[in-house]
Amino acid sequence: MRNSRVSQPLVAVSADVCELYDYRWHATPQQYLEAAVASAGVFPLIVPSLGDGLDFDQLLGAVDGVMITGSGSNVHPALYCGDASEANGPYDPARDSTTLPLIRKAIDNGIPLLAICRGLQELNVALGGTLATEVQDRPGMLDHRAPPSDSRDERFSIRQTITIKPDSCLSRLCGAGEISVNSVHRQAIERLAARLDVDAVAEDGIVEAVSVRNARGFALGVQWHPEYWVTSDGPSARIFRAFGDAVRAHAGMRLRAPLRAAQS
Repeated sequence: MRNSRVSQPLVAVSADVCELYDYRWHATPQQYLEAAVASAGVFPLIVPSLGDGLDFDQLLGAVDGVMITGSGSNVHPALYCGDASEANGPYDPARDSTTLPLIRKAIDNGIPLLAICRGLQELNVALGGTLATEVQDRPGMLDHRAPPSDSRDERFSIRQTITIKPDSCLSRLCGAGEISVNSVHRQAIERLAARLDVDAVAEDGIVEAVSVRNARGFALGVQWHPEYWVTSDGPSARIFRAFGDAVRAHAGMRLRAPLRAAQS
């Protein structure tokens, strides 16, 4: 049992709240789950967005990693002293009430964290940063939204150049310098949280990757979608493999702790 847990440890995965078939669902896109299993080698466990109805300490005592997914919804501006608007929606306050405390507790407990797209924005807000909304409408900014297309592969095509900073967490995985990514978003980091470092930026200066400074464990956020091309794109695969390795290392450390305690 212990060996199986180390080989495919549990990872908590965020869930969106949506209405379908006259029911309220807590769901995660399959692409993230497939990437977690096939590329990170972990067992994804979808966490319902029930906010303070959940015991986060108990949850984090049972998993060895946390993955915060992207979403079509945006973080509610009230959480960073912004103004909500119909144009900036939709919002998912139930998800916000779950992911933000989960992110903070995962970081504080040294549990590996991978935050993708909306997840990067949640990471920044959870640690005290703010967001810029509808960045494509700002002078001098690129349009980071998906190109209009009926093809999902086209909408998530790898087409945007970013620059990875030297000596960053991301540079240790993908190397420093320029790479191409599939960034698809309408809002972005405005004021960076004090505990975060910028790992990569787009050509217009938009923050495309962050890491948690002096984190006890792996803690990386990317604004693009590595889950989409994880089987064919090198940087995407390296991000998920690194996350999986960190999760297995954390699982192994926890399994060895009782043995060390017994020997002391």
